[in-house]
Amino acid sequence: MPEVNKSWSILVLPLALFACNPTAEVNTPTVDNNPTAKAAVEFVAQAEERLSRSGQEAERMAWVYSNFITADTEMLAAMANEKHTAAQVELAVGAARFNHVRGLDDNTRRKLGMLRSGIVMPAPSDAVKTAEQSEIGAKMSGMYGKGEYCYADGDCLDLGRLSDIMAESRDPAALLEAWNGWRTTAPPLKSLYSRQVELANEGAAELGFPDLGAMWRSSYDMPPEDFPGELDRLWDEVKPLYDALHCHVRARLGEQYGTDLVPQNGLIPAHLLGNMWAQDWSNIYPLVAPEETVSAYDLSAILRERGFDAIDMVKAGEIFFSSLGFEKLPKTFWERSLFVKPEDRDVVCHASAWDVDENEDLRIKMCIKVNAEDFKTIHHELGHNYYQRAYNQESYLYRTSANDGFHEAVGDTIALSITPEYLQQIGLLENVPDASGDLELLMKRALEGVAFLPFGLLVDQWRWKVFAGETSPGGYNELWWQLREKYQGVTAPNERPPDAFDPGAKYHVPANTPYTRYFLARILQFQFHRSLCEIAGDEGPVHRCSIYGSQQAGQRLNAMLEMGRREPWPEELEALTGQREMDATAILDYFAPLKTWLDEQNQGRQCGW
Repeated sequence: MPEVNKSWSILVLPLALFACNPTAEVNTPTVDNNPTAKAAVEFVAQAEERLSRSGQEAERMAWVYSNFITADTEMLAAMANEKHTAAQVELAVGAARFNHVRGLDDNTRRKLGMLRSGIVMPAPSDAVKTAEQSEIGAKMSGMYGKGEYCYADGDCLDLGRLSDIMAESRDPAALLEAWNGWRTTAPPLKSLYSRQVELANEGAAELGFPDLGAMWRSSYDMPPEDFPGELDRLWDEVKPLYDALHCHVRARLGEQYGTDLVPQNGLIPAHLLGNMWAQDWSNIYPLVAPEETVSAYDLSAILRERGFDAIDMVKAGEIFFSSLGFEKLPKTFWERSLFVKPEDRDVVCHASAWDVDENEDLRIKMCIKVNAEDFKTIHHELGHNYYQRAYNQESYLYRTSANDGFHEAVGDTIALSITPEYLQQIGLLENVPDASGDLELLMKRALEGVAFLPFGLLVDQWRWKVFAGETSPGGYNELWWQLREKYQGVTAPNERPPDAFDPGAKYHVPANTPYTRYFLARILQFQFHRSLCEIAGDEGPVHRCSIYGSQQAGQRLNAMLEMGRREPWPEELEALTGQREMDATAILDYFAPLKTWLDEQNQGRQCGW
């Protein structure tokens, strides 16, 4: 599930979770000079009340801006962001003063930690700098949303249409122009981004963190310095599967485009992988498909033949959750969501799930296309919404997921149940293909999920180095491609211009959305899926399992969702899976038949890069 092209969805949490309005009709939490455990409890209660009341205002402003991008809404968003960012800093600094107070109960200490470290982009306490940072954030978001590339004939294409070229064309020249064209929108963001890094690092330092990267890593219920090691452990487990896929894909691309363009012992040019960021390779499936399989069905074609529209697509997702025992979506969801890209205005098409009032005002914002990828994306986004509703009875600070990877993983887990068995159950297939078609399903899933793993890892690897000052703005692009070559085995298709800012061409960078959550989600979704299939009593191969219709699986899933962030994530993971550690063996189990096939295909090939 992306940007405008389907898979990477973002849950809008920063505003909802830490949006603050200094003019709200509640008292600002106070901290005396001799903090006590009792004062800490009172501080947290006041902070949660303030956040709860002001969150709706900030979230509604964010919704309006995302759906009506104009100079006025940009200014209003900047003003709202300035207020809530200033309040975030105020509350975080106040919370930090209780760090060494003795006698705190675990609940209060946990919430103080969340207040202190939960800010995505902390601003300095200086009001002028806070305003500057807010203006930069709003400006970058608007510039990205309005970005387009104009061809020599005057035809100007936005990201969605350029992404269609990347997905559908097999002309390397056309692919290269679309790839380069979108990246011409990013250089104007570079100076804004580097200044924002300076301001955010200054804000993080005021809260006692070495830099913003350390602050982000502090939110995973473990020492920040230990978190990279946990990521390395998971990556090492799955890397052999990725390497096998990379080797096969490179060989097939060499057959398609020639080995001069795709050397068989080196890196794959990024523009040939069917996706603007080479993060999802599913669009090149016809080029790399197992030759011995014949496509059993075309879900995109079926949806169109059945006359599905955007609403029908979303209704199908709701029916899936209802089959697990979840209540139907509220009427307001259907009245207030954005399902189709308007023709009369600019909007942020990036798929997202919203919980505007922290209660029942659930929405999605998505420019839906009737195809298989958006069918899966809808199931994913609704996973966010049902998660949001499940934990809405928790206290304010616990109204989020166990860690940010959990939120993404829940939606991805549901998408894994979109199997031929499920499609047959809901009437989109007459018959379930036999096991001879499993390689097709697994290859398509691998091109989407396995191919994504190194990209999901490297985006924040790049940011953490930037935040830590390991590179200057002049080295941003060089570092970006060093990491992409190291982890993904892909390379820029041509020499990059001196002013290039290719990271800025990826939504989550100018939007300042932490990205490690997506890597964790790719690991956790298979762990969740394997456990839910066991709970549902499915005894077949895990890749053929769908939990559709299993009330037992739904009850177990909802029990974890209702916990929100009340407990450390290992405890919540254990509640669903019985394991306290993230486990990448589930993804290896899922793709085991494909790995066997890939190893056979790769015999005699020179793998690696």
